[in-house]
Amino acid sequence: MKKKILITLSIILILCVGGFGFYVNDYYHAQGDALEILKKKKKGKYVVIQMDPSYVPEVIEQKDVFGITFEQGRNNIKISDALFTEIPTQNKTLSAEQKRDLLVALITLKYTQSNSVCYVKNGQAVGIGAGQQSRVHCTRLAGDKADNWYLRQHEKVLTLPFKDGIRRADRDNAIDVYMGEEYMDVIGDGNWERSFTEKPAVFTREEKRAWLDQLTDVTLGSDAFFPFSDNIERAHKSGVKFIAQPGGSVRDDAVIETCNKYGIVMAFTGIRLFHH
Repeated sequence: MKKKILITLSIILILCVGGFGFYVNDYYHAQGDALEILKKKKKGKYVVIQMDPSYVPEVIEQKDVFGITFEQGRNNIKISDALFTEIPTQNKTLSAEQKRDLLVALITLKYTQSNSVCYVKNGQAVGIGAGQQSRVHCTRLAGDKADNWYLRQHEKVLTLPFKDGIRRADRDNAIDVYMGEEYMDVIGDGNWERSFTEKPAVFTREEKRAWLDQLTDVTLGSDAFFPFSDNIERAHKSGVKFIAQPGGSVRDDAVIETCNKYGIVMAFTGIRLFHH
């Protein structure tokens, strides 16, 4: 059995190294429209694996590290809006769309390396901060990603005069640099000519801040409690209005108070979603 697994993994690695996309889907989704979409990406070079819908994984997960075997129970927690009934903040109003976004955040966190937080807007994850040693570092990392997602929708970014034929990877990298503090690396004399047909105007700090101030109704999920209120302060800067986290910190009162200051709705789910 182990030999078969090793052979299968080797084939997958060879395909990935060879530049093929690796796509895993279940029987029901690997049909019809989904396959038609895949055919248009990477010239259709995907390996589609049909999963067994009746497969039940082991209850206990094991991992060997230098002769030591670690065990933990599989995370089979069901994520549903029943987790959003305990709301300790003054603002307790959650619409169906906001609950949907909270569910998207928590489902994402269930399968993301801890520590992690997830920002969601309009049903999609727009910023994930994972694997950090400090929770506020996760919140900052994910918040920066959410900010960049929104900055990309500014007119100055959408109308950047890219040359025809520029590769998508180069285009994305130029946009990221243009929106950052080292923008002269792509719009300075001798640099802009590589990507643009004309020199773009600077995207100033004031313009970026004014645009980001319009970002609101963002949802935030956390796989463990917020130990300090600085997480809420950072989340507020990225337009967060709805939060789901386990609760249980000795400083919950300070976190709740900061949420009340900004009119944020926060639900205590009572569950941790650590994944190691």
